[in-house]
Amino acid sequence: MNSSSIKIIRNSTIQPVKISLPASKSIANRALIIAALSGQNSLINNLSEARDTRTMQRLLGSDIPIWDVLDAGTTMRFLTALSAVTQPRTLTGTTRMKERPIKILADALTTLGARIEYLEQEGYPPIAVGPIEDQLTKNISVRGDISSQYISALLMIAPVLPYGLEIELTGHIGSKPYINTTLAVMRSYGVNAEWNDHIIYISQQRYIAKEYTVEPDWSAASYWYSFVALSESGEVLLEDLPDNSIQGDRKIADYMKLLGVHTTFTPEGALLTKCDHAPEVTFDFTDCPDMAQTVAVLCAAKGIKCTMSGLESLRIKETDRIYALQTELAKIGAELKEVNNEWLLTPVVGHWKEDIEFDTYHDHRMAMAFAPLSALSTVIIHDPVVVDKSYPRYWEDMEKAGFTISEL
Repeated sequence: MNSSSIKIIRNSTIQPVKISLPASKSIANRALIIAALSGQNSLINNLSEARDTRTMQRLLGSDIPIWDVLDAGTTMRFLTALSAVTQPRTLTGTTRMKERPIKILADALTTLGARIEYLEQEGYPPIAVGPIEDQLTKNISVRGDISSQYISALLMIAPVLPYGLEIELTGHIGSKPYINTTLAVMRSYGVNAEWNDHIIYISQQRYIAKEYTVEPDWSAASYWYSFVALSESGEVLLEDLPDNSIQGDRKIADYMKLLGVHTTFTPEGALLTKCDHAPEVTFDFTDCPDMAQTVAVLCAAKGIKCTMSGLESLRIKETDRIYALQTELAKIGAELKEVNNEWLLTPVVGHWKEDIEFDTYHDHRMAMAFAPLSALSTVIIHDPVVVDKSYPRYWEDMEKAGFTISEL
């Protein structure tokens, strides 16, 4: 969809459909960095079609001195760390990317011996990175409650450092599953780590080039759970989606048991069917913050009161996701407010008008989280192209499921 807006006609019944999800961009981006660090050719199967991953792949295949990551936060953080152990680079991005902090990662790399220069605003991209020539220390401390992408970036370069790396994670450790995903991909390439309490230690090792296959994306799966939950009747098979996954967002299957969707894992993939839902739920998104928008919109539409915690990182994503959710949920009569460090969602009472328009704030997850409301009424989504960031075939897959979508 290349238009500025699309209209999705209400479709309350989803006929049985098979959906081939995009590959996990989270895993794909890690595999690309590790393959580059191995110094050898590694075949990566089922590489994500997401724009973030295509950007990563394009930049890794180029010798240009300035890497423009566009709006890809993971790409910015991973390539910053990679540059610190390879060759000098300048990294930049969109206006929004220049508003997303990089200082914690930059400070850690500086402690190790890298040279970091901020080219505009202190603590934010664009930055110039000079590689580590002499490793100054193998011990660093990083806050555990920050974006796990900073921690993952450091972990992936750890085995190629002359003395390895010992990271002390201070305070509360958030997003543990994402760190575990990083360590799992590293193990697949022959590198082992020791994680005891708040200390992760990785000795100097060699990555071993290999053939690697990326899993389908559990984040993308979450939107199909919403479609099934909001439909009058619906059945969706998510092909090849694994139960035993290294992705933290696998947790959405457990959450959705309370929100009206049962998951049956079959040899073909995950079969989603409707079931009863709870009237009130409490969820902690510390380990899976990307699921918060999906759950908030679903609860609002289904009349489920929801108490949420672990949303701190949503302020510094593609947009301020808390503000965006508050604004767009208000359009259907729902309210999201902070009370004593938790977020209370008061759902919709009654029905809302047809042809309600939703803004997406340059955020792919806003578009995909609100689109399932078309199971209840006709909706208009502005800037639909944002889904290219993680799920380029999203609108086509919706049409496959029986929705009628027109460009405005």
